This record gives sequence, C-alpha cells and structure tokens, in this order.
Amino acid sequence: MPEKIRIIGVPMDLGASRRGVDMGPSALRVAGLHTRLKQLGRQIEDIGNIPVRQPEEQHYGEKNAKYLGEIADACKDLGEVVRKTLDEDMMPLVLGGDHSIAVGTAAGVASHYHAQKESKRVGMIWLDAHGDMNTPESSPSGNVHGMPLASIMGYGPAELTGLAPLKPIIEPRNVVLVGIRDLDAKERRLVKESGVRIFTMRDIDERGMREVMSDALRLASDDTAGVAVSLDMDFVDPSDAPGVGTPVRGGVTYREAHLALEMIADTKALVSLELVEINPVIDLHNTTATLGVELVLSGLGKKIL
Repeated sequence: MPEKIRIIGVPMDLGASRRGVDMGPSALRVAGLHTRLKQLGRQIEDIGNIPVRQPEEQHYGEKNAKYLGEIADACKDLGEVVRKTLDEDMMPLVLGGDHSIAVGTAAGVASHYHAQKESKRVGMIWLDAHGDMNTPESSPSGNVHGMPLASIMGYGPAELTGLAPLKPIIEPRNVVLVGIRDLDAKERRLVKESGVRIFTMRDIDERGMREVMSDALRLASDDTAGVAVSLDMDFVDPSDAPGVGTPVRGGVTYREAHLALEMIADTKALVSLELVEINPVIDLHNTTATLGVELVLSGLGKKIL
C-alpha cells in the first residue's frame, strides 16, 4: 500500500434524484480528513475537485439513463486521474458525489494494472445497501447511480462499459457485494445471471462480519493484482449515518463497519478507496462525514492498539 495518498474530489449529483451529495467531498474535508490522514503518517496530496457539470446547465436526456453523457464525461476524466495516480505510485482516495462515479474509479484502476508488464485484473469489494446493478432497461428511476456496478461488470450503456481498454472493467467473479438489503425486482435477475457474489445483511446477521469479510476478501483477491473498495455510506445503518442519499434501515453497525475496513487494511491488498453518497443537506452536524473519515482511516491501517 503506497505511503502517499492523492485525494480526488468528484462533486457529482447527476446520478441521483435527491440533490446534495455533490457537497460530500467538502463535508469530508471539513470533518478533518487531511489532518487525520497526516496523523496516520501518510503523505497527502489533495488535487481538489474534478469539474462536473451541474444539472441546471443541460437537459437530462433519456429518461431511462438521466445525464448519461455528462456522467460518462466526468467518469472518463476521473479514470484518467486515477490511472495517473497509480502510475505515480500513489493511492487514489476518491470522494463522491453519487455512486455513478465508481465506473470512473474502476476504469482507472483496471487500466493501470492492465498496462503493466504482467497484466492482471483487479478485484472489487462493494460495500452498500443497494446492488447498483440496474441497466437503463431495468431501472425503475433512470438514475445512473443505480447502474455503476452493472457497467463495471460489462452490462449497460457503452458510454460507461467502454471507459477502460478491457471489458468487463472488472470480472464479476472478482466482485463481491457486502451489506446488501435493497434490490430492485428486475435487478435481481442480473445479479443471478452475472455470477457475482453477494453477502446480504442476513449473511452478516447469521455468520458475523468477520466470516463474511474473510470470504469477500478471498474472492476479490483470487488471482488479482489487488482490491478496489467502493464504500457507499448507506452501507451503515441510518442511526449512525443519517446523511446519505438513499438510506435503508437495518444496515451494519458502527463497529461492524470498522471491522470490515480494518480487515481490508490487514490484507495490504487495497489499491484504491472510494467513499460516496454523503448528503450534508440531510445530515446531523456532519455526523456521516465524520464517520466516513473514521472508516477511511480504518481502511488505510489505523488500529486501536
């Protein structure tokens, strides 16, 4: 895991119907992200925010994939920055923004490792209440933040699936979802067809977070160069993370969330970390962003003792 971290803000809320998650990067910075990372002994470079068009500036386009062109443009820019970051031996820490940005992060990571002398795939752990595996044909809302994981695995619009020189961007067999508790009816069909591995909240209830994350890390690490982690803050129960775009009751607890990130750090296989869907407009005293910073620290190696 590189000692130097590059912070990349992506103030995107084009992919969601509820406004406000574009302020997520600012909320995380206000919550002391830089200072806390430096206390962890890491070198920090914050390059600010990638430019993202505002929804007021253009029409949403097709109803089944709103603002698709604008989202794809931002993801392309993000992917280039993420790839350059890894090329320069730094770890990308991406701050969202809605979850549609994950296609850009994944494309950048995958492109970097694909270009290496010993070209290798990467794995992905998706910590989320939702599957985000809709396509324009299955989506009940047309909101692209419900489609990024499908696009990463090669399903969906070419504007997103084609952002990396390999397709799928990440193989479904190396993608693991943890904490899932809300899937759309048509989305379930793609989940089953793709072969992706999902650990729902029932799995966590029955087996515990330690066993679930052990399996998740094994699957995501199997013959891969490392693991990209995408953390949607609605992974955590709304009682601890109230300021999220699409809250769902019954999420992981404060300590379960920390354990998941601590176990990721223990593997030393983390190649990128992304934190999304913080909405300060509906948060309480920046509680969710503060927790987000704490979880980032756990993912990057902070220990209790």
